[in-house]
Amino acid sequence: MANEILTVGQCYEADKYAAAHGVPSLTLMENAGRAVADEICKRWSPRPTAVLCGPGNNGGDGFVVARLLGERGWNVSVESLVDPRRLKDEAAEMATRWGGKATPFAASHPSTELYVDAMFGAGLGRTLEGRAAEIVRILNKSDLPVIAVDVPSGLHGDLGRGYDDVVVQAEVSVTFFRKKLAHVLMRGSALCGEVVVADIGIPEAALDSIKPNTFENGPELWGRDYPWPAQDGHKYARGHCVVVSGPAHATGAARLAARGALRIGAGLVSVASPPDAVPVNAAQLTSIMVKPFSTAKGLAELLTDKRLNAVVIGPGCGVGEETREMVGAVLASGGAVVLDADALTSFHDDPAALFRLTREPAVLTPHEGEFERIFPGLLAKSQNKIEAARAAAAAAHCTVLLKGPDTVIAAPDGRAIVNSHAPPALATAGSGDVLSGFIGGLMAQRVDSYKTAAAAAWLHGKAASRFGPGLISEDLPELLPAALSALKDELDERHLHPPRGAC
Repeated sequence: MANEILTVGQCYEADKYAAAHGVPSLTLMENAGRAVADEICKRWSPRPTAVLCGPGNNGGDGFVVARLLGERGWNVSVESLVDPRRLKDEAAEMATRWGGKATPFAASHPSTELYVDAMFGAGLGRTLEGRAAEIVRILNKSDLPVIAVDVPSGLHGDLGRGYDDVVVQAEVSVTFFRKKLAHVLMRGSALCGEVVVADIGIPEAALDSIKPNTFENGPELWGRDYPWPAQDGHKYARGHCVVVSGPAHATGAARLAARGALRIGAGLVSVASPPDAVPVNAAQLTSIMVKPFSTAKGLAELLTDKRLNAVVIGPGCGVGEETREMVGAVLASGGAVVLDADALTSFHDDPAALFRLTREPAVLTPHEGEFERIFPGLLAKSQNKIEAARAAAAAAHCTVLLKGPDTVIAAPDGRAIVNSHAPPALATAGSGDVLSGFIGGLMAQRVDSYKTAAAAAWLHGKAASRFGPGLISEDLPELLPAALSALKDELDERHLHPPRGAC
């Protein structure tokens, strides 16, 4: 899997690199059109197909698709937004090679069974209007399959959204060399449908020139560092994760996190409980210990035991000054920390006070509502969710995991990972608490926070995918062993484990 995700500008740089290293632009366009034609032929039998071509290079790709499908015996029509005689450079050449008619778009297509959207590419920086907007609306109402060249027309490659939502809904999008941001960010990824990345001849060495710092989550990024149990290991070598419980009426979230931490491999897990929560937690926990404490001072004293090397705080803790003080005690302990839910919201009136305390190793795990509370206005003023998470990580001096169907993990140094495979079933109460536990359990095993957050998010999605509809958060820790077993098999097959004897 090629994990790099490129901006539109970086894709242009890759094209220029290819041209400078002996791959003509016409060859790239020919290969792009061929890749789209190949994907069409894999999925559909020959049928009446309308290829919709725009005024730029995306349209040029479309003319290649039309020619190659025609050569394979397909009934193809080309409908162009502009007179082909007005096209320039490579697009003009490909229109000439097509050799057939290119008519204006027709509102009614009684015989068409498939559309190829080659109108506008990822660099479009405006709302589609007039005839183009009308075409988009007709396509979206047609119920016919659409295969998009690069991205659906109207979708900006860097934003993950269109302008005024005038965007084609594609069944398949074929892009080239690497995915763009719009392919992994919502709502763009939903508009793209299935995304296929095609090799069109751009040298891999172009990445050395581009130096991308955004990646799609996968074991390639952290698999070599995954902390599998050692043959001669013992539970104390696998760390001790502490989950801070809320009061007696709000203990479930802490137990979900604790179960997640234990399942993902922490050697020991304890739930630190206020006195009134001890009975209810003790009654429902077996392999997970209960450690009583009173007030932030008591929690600080508990954490003087340096064997307790990772702490999850926030789920069910309650919002207010007491939680703020406990967060301060946890961050002062020097261990690895996961801050979630109430641990973040408690600082909504003074986020700077939190950021004076945060440091690595730590992971903040807000959903978008919590993110807005501690980084007010940042999402709205950022170009996209990735840039917002990057800015947040820099401000907080630690890793930020911004949750959602397109979860983003950002490091303070600007690296970012997008987790794009979370199933909709994860939108259920408590699933975020389990994720926090997964992160805490891995951090107890001394994996760095950025890779920990990425691995935990990936496994969270994989575990949920093994269940399907009806998933509740209690299921997730029990689904993890099968997901871990599949991961281990994948790492073995791809030789992504560290060499024997490596540190």
